[in-house]
Amino acid sequence: MRDLVFVAFLGLLFAAGFRKPFVFVLTYVYIDIVSPQRLTYLLLNSVPISLIACGLAVLAWAVVDDKRDTRMAPRQFLMLALLLYCLWTTKTADFPVEAQFKWEWVWKALAFAIFLPLTLRTKLRIESLLLFMVLSAASIIIVGGIKTLGSGGGYGELNLMVSNNAGLYEGSTISTVAIAIIPLILWFSRFGTVFAPDWRVRAFCYALVFSCLLIPVGTSTRTGLLCIGLLGVLMLRDVKRRLTYLAMAGAAGLMAVPFLPSAFTQRMETIGTYQADASASTRLAVWMWTLDYVKQNPFGGGFVAYLQNRIRYEKVAVVGEGANRTVERSLEVDAGRAYHSAYFEMLGEQGYPGLLIWLAINLGGLFRMEVLRRRYAKAGEDEAWVVPLAAALQNGHIVYLFGANFVAIAFQPFVFMLIGAQIGLDTYLARKRSEQAWTPIQRRKKGAVAA
Repeated sequence: MRDLVFVAFLGLLFAAGFRKPFVFVLTYVYIDIVSPQRLTYLLLNSVPISLIACGLAVLAWAVVDDKRDTRMAPRQFLMLALLLYCLWTTKTADFPVEAQFKWEWVWKALAFAIFLPLTLRTKLRIESLLLFMVLSAASIIIVGGIKTLGSGGGYGELNLMVSNNAGLYEGSTISTVAIAIIPLILWFSRFGTVFAPDWRVRAFCYALVFSCLLIPVGTSTRTGLLCIGLLGVLMLRDVKRRLTYLAMAGAAGLMAVPFLPSAFTQRMETIGTYQADASASTRLAVWMWTLDYVKQNPFGGGFVAYLQNRIRYEKVAVVGEGANRTVERSLEVDAGRAYHSAYFEMLGEQGYPGLLIWLAINLGGLFRMEVLRRRYAKAGEDEAWVVPLAAALQNGHIVYLFGANFVAIAFQPFVFMLIGAQIGLDTYLARKRSEQAWTPIQRRKKGAVAA
């Protein structure tokens, strides 16, 4: 039955695409985020729905879309450079067979992010893209939130509809993304036009925000808790009554503590005792190994270069109580440990050039959104939505970059779609400014001819 529901929904999306070609882009976004082929037992497993949606999106843009004043932003060229560089490092990878598996989805994420801004020619398209991104992620987040309320979850125990934890179904990744999209959800509660922000839309948005906050609890991920704290600080910039905001945030946090499951509180306590935690200790050891590795291999070792690491680290734990407390030390040996950090992932796999390009793409997005925030700070009512949207995209991106310290999500497709949305917003507003500057000139010319 579930297979039939997914097939029917995808059939409706594809059918809508033949009437409104941009829907093919939205269909690909949905497929790439939710991965319905992984949620079905038979019907979609053997059909390359992602390739079909992407092919139709590109074909529709090439044949139907208006391409006047189409422009490529600098960050699109940077993503193209990163794509070509990753191709080269894949060809020369330390583990060429294993690297090929990661390359097969990385190049698609980068190529689609390069293509995506070309299709975002109107405000409606930008909003529709962000709406599909949020709702697609919400289909995972709502399930996780309901299960958290029912069972309390636990680290590695919260089942998010699939048995494996790839993509957004991995605990730390979905925790980071769930907190990163909260600013966008709040933007839709005020400025959305696809669904006018009446009481029903606002109620859904606030409930979805609550569900997003539950995801770090259900997954018991320290990354998610830290992202919540960072987002709370970032939102201080835009609230009018900061003292009231701080008081309410503090009160909400204190009220939530008694209701938190013991699995979550025990996991969070390890933030201050990282040396006793094997996960945290191995991360530090892998990061040190990566720094040593790139000294000899400044261009990186290609995808999954971490497979060759051999690490030794010391676990330090305090056991006992009161006067009987003692410090226990144990030497641990491990091999082939993943990076657990997007920054070290880029450094180990793509070397210094790849890391610099990746940082330029991401930091460039923060800079451009800041430019838009300042440029439209005193905009009229018709453009009152611009600054809040730029702020939402910027804050979400900052949360991602912070969470990426602890999760290897350098090539997460969802974030590259977010970057594509930033570029689309930037180029759309640039076209609008150009049109507004050109209109008075045309009027003066017509007046001179008439005279």
